[in-house]
Amino acid sequence: MAVTRELMLEQLEQATTWKKLTAWDVLWALLAVAGSGYAYTLYQPFMDGYEVAIQIAATLGLVAWGLYWKPARWFVLVATVLAVTGFWRYGTDFGVRKSDFLLKYFLESQAAFMWMSSLFVLATLAYFVALFGRSGFVGRTATALTWSAAVMGLTGLLVRWRESYLLGADIGHIPVSNLYEVFILFALVTALLYLFYEDRYRTRSMGGFALLVISGAVAFLLWYTFDRQAHHIQPLIPALQSYWMKIHVPANFIGYGAFALAAMLGTAYLVRSGAEARSPDGLLARVLPPSALLDEVMYKAIALGFAAFTIATILGALWAAEAWGGYWSWDPKETWALIVWLNYAAWLHLRLTKGWRGAPMAWWAVIGLFVTLFAFLGVNMFLSGLHSYGSL
Repeated sequence: MAVTRELMLEQLEQATTWKKLTAWDVLWALLAVAGSGYAYTLYQPFMDGYEVAIQIAATLGLVAWGLYWKPARWFVLVATVLAVTGFWRYGTDFGVRKSDFLLKYFLESQAAFMWMSSLFVLATLAYFVALFGRSGFVGRTATALTWSAAVMGLTGLLVRWRESYLLGADIGHIPVSNLYEVFILFALVTALLYLFYEDRYRTRSMGGFALLVISGAVAFLLWYTFDRQAHHIQPLIPALQSYWMKIHVPANFIGYGAFALAAMLGTAYLVRSGAEARSPDGLLARVLPPSALLDEVMYKAIALGFAAFTIATILGALWAAEAWGGYWSWDPKETWALIVWLNYAAWLHLRLTKGWRGAPMAWWAVIGLFVTLFAFLGVNMFLSGLHSYGSL
C-alpha cells in the first residue's frame, strides 16, 4: 500500500506530540479522570445517560485544557481540594455550616463568594497601582489576588452544588440556574479569560481594565445578595429541569465573558488613543498597554466569544425544540440573542475581510457590550416571554 508524504508527516507530527507529554501531563490526566470518577460516585443516582455523556465530554475537555494551558492545572487542583474539604466538613448535615469554623468563614458557598468578591476588588485596585506605579511586585500581587479570587469562585460553585443536594434530591442542581449563580460564573469566566491572555502576552498592563467589569459584576452581586436575599438556594423551576442547562449556560457565559473582556480592552484602546492625541509623552500614553496589543487581544476575545456564543445558541435551539416543540419562536430572549450574534458576526466580518482596526472597532466592541447586557439582563427586566423566569 502506498503511503503519501502528507500521511507520513501527519503521523510524525502525532508521534512528536505524544513524545512531548511528560509524566506531569499524564499525572494531570489521571487526576482529572479520578476527580470525575469521584463526582460520578456522588451524583450517579441523579444522572441519566445524557448527563453521563456530558460528564465524559467535560472530563476530556478538562484534560485538554490543562495540557494546553498549564496554569489551569493548579487552579483546578486547588479549587478541588478546597471543595472536597468542604464536602467532608459538611458530611450529610447542611446545618453544620453554622457551627463549623472552616465552613462558616471560608468554605460554605456564600463565604467563598464573599472572599471571591473581596479579592476581585483588591485585584482591580492592585492592577491600577501596578500600572501607574510601574511596580512589578504589586503587579504580581494583583495576579495572585485574581487567581485566588477565581479559586474561591470555583470552590464556592462546587460547594453550592453539593449544598443543593444536601437540601434535598429534588432541590439539587448545577449552580447556573439564576442570576445570582450566573453572575458568579460570569466573574469567574471573565477572570480566567483575562489570566490566559495575561500569561500568553506576558503583560499585566491590561489587568485593571479587565478587572473593572468583574468588579462591576461583584457590585451587582453584593446588591443582589443583601437587598434581594438572592443567595438562598431554590428548587429549579420545571423549565430548567433539563440536562441542556449544563451545557447551554456555561457556553453562553464563555461568550459573555469574552465579549465583556473585549469591551474593556476597547475602552483601554480609546483611552490610550485620546491620551496620545492630547499628549504623546504624557503619563497615560506611557503606561497604558500598546494599541497593537489591545487591538489584537480584543479581536481574539471576540473571536472566542463568538464561537462559544454560536455553540450556545445552537444548544439553546435544541433545548427549545425539546421543551416547547420548536427550534425558534422569536421569543424576546431569542430575538436579542440573534441580535448579539449578528452584531459580533458583522464585527468579525469587517475585521477579517475589510481589515478594519483601531478606534471604530474599539467603539463597536464597547457598544456591543451594552447590546449583550440588554440581551442578558434588559430582556428579563423589561420584556416578557418564554424566558421570563430569569427576571430580577
